[in-house]
Amino acid sequence: MKDRFDILLGVLLLSCAVAIVGLLAGSGSQASQRDLALDKALEQEIAYQAKVSFLERVYAPVIELRAQGQNESALLKLDELSRQYPAEAHGELLRGEILLQFGAKQKAIAHLARAVRMNGDYVDRHSPLSRRELIDPLLDRELVEMKQQADANPESSTVRAALKDLYYLQGRMAGGCE
Repeated sequence: MKDRFDILLGVLLLSCAVAIVGLLAGSGSQASQRDLALDKALEQEIAYQAKVSFLERVYAPVIELRAQGQNESALLKLDELSRQYPAEAHGELLRGEILLQFGAKQKAIAHLARAVRMNGDYVDRHSPLSRRELIDPLLDRELVEMKQQADANPESSTVRAALKDLYYLQGRMAGGCE
């Protein structure tokens, strides 16, 4: 280092070396953050698949009874399972489906809306739990009928409650949030 120019070049060379080391160290932490994010996404996907598998296993007797046409027995089994798993939305959904088959539309609508409130996966297009194919036609059929019933009998609290639940389901099907 003979003069100021050599000193300036030395300082610039040293600062470039420090910057390169800093960039390499920073990209390593970004890669590790990216890996952590991927690990977390993978964990969430595995947990979701485990939950779906759990629900299929727990509610398999109900589904088998329904397939055999034993809806009353399926409802009794649902009562038993709801005591075991009181906060599980899948039982509410299955109860709504069975009540719909019995023609108890207002009660079925209430149970379906409760299931969707508890777990929004039932209206998610990409979820294996999705019941959009059940809820869409239900809305098409029952919304008009419930409006007419509400107009004809405005003091009926059960009709108003069913209409409110139908509006809720309609909003969730359209992509609305709670």
